[in-house]
Amino acid sequence: MIVAGAVVQGTAHLARGQGCQDAFRAVDLGASAVLAVADGAGGQERSALGAHIAVDAACRALAEDIPDAGDGPEVWTEWTAKAGARVMRDYQRSVRGVLSADGPGAPEGARALAATLAAAVVRPPWVAFVAVGDCFGTLLTRGPVGPGPVREARDRCHLVLPPPSPGAAETVFLSSPGAGLRIRSFVVWEPQLSGVVLATDGCVPLTLDHPSIRRLPPEAGPLPSERFFCGLAATLRANGGDAAPLHALLSGPEAARSGDDLTVLCALTEGG
Repeated sequence: MIVAGAVVQGTAHLARGQGCQDAFRAVDLGASAVLAVADGAGGQERSALGAHIAVDAACRALAEDIPDAGDGPEVWTEWTAKAGARVMRDYQRSVRGVLSADGPGAPEGARALAATLAAAVVRPPWVAFVAVGDCFGTLLTRGPVGPGPVREARDRCHLVLPPPSPGAAETVFLSSPGAGLRIRSFVVWEPQLSGVVLATDGCVPLTLDHPSIRRLPPEAGPLPSERFFCGLAATLRANGGDAAPLHALLSGPEAARSGDDLTVLCALTEGG
C-alpha cells in the first residue's frame, strides 16, 4: 500500500504569525493502513498540540485488533463503533495528563487543546471511518469504463465523509461537551477500492467542486474534484509515494485561497 501525506501552513496563519495547527499521522501495517488528520481550533493557543494528541490517539486505538478482510459487516460495524469510543477515551486521557502537568491554575482547560479529527482504517475491500468535526474523506475506486470488451480501467472519486454544509451548527471538537455522542463512525465495503484520502477543512476550495460545475443543483452538495483526487493518485503511484508533488500542490496559488492550514493524507492500493 502507498501511504503519503503533507501539511502546509495557511497563508492567513503565516500573515498573523500563527503556527500551523494541523497534524497527520499514518501507520502502514502492510495489508492495511491507519490514517488520521486533525485540525486544531483556530482560536486556541495550544490547539496544535491538541491536533497531535488527536492523531496519536486515533492511530493507537485504530491499529488494535483490526478485523479481517473476510469478516462480515456486523463485525466491522461493531468494531468501528468501539474503536471510535477508544479514540475519544485515549484523547481525553492524554488531555487530562497535559492539564494535570500544567497545574490547577491552567487557563482554558481542555478547550485550549480543541481539535477536529478524521481517521480511517483501510483494509481492502473495507474502510472504517471515525470522525469528529469538519475534516472530510474521499474514497477512490478503480474499474473499467467505456464501451466494448476491452475497456480502460480508471479511478473515480466519491465523497463519503463530507464536511458540514455552509451555515451548519457550530463545529464540534473532540473536547466539546458531549462530543463522545457525536462521533461519526461507519464502514464502507467496496470491492473496487483503490484508495482513501483524508483532508482538513482548509482543503475544501482546492479539492471539492461546486455542483454547478457538473450542471447539478446546489442541493446536490460539494463534489470531489476528479482533477485533484485522480490526478494525485496517478502521480503518487507513478513516483512510488513521494509526497513532494502533494506538498507543492498544497503550497500553490490555488490552495492559498482558503488562507487556512491544509493537510492531505492518503493510502492507495499499489495495484491501482
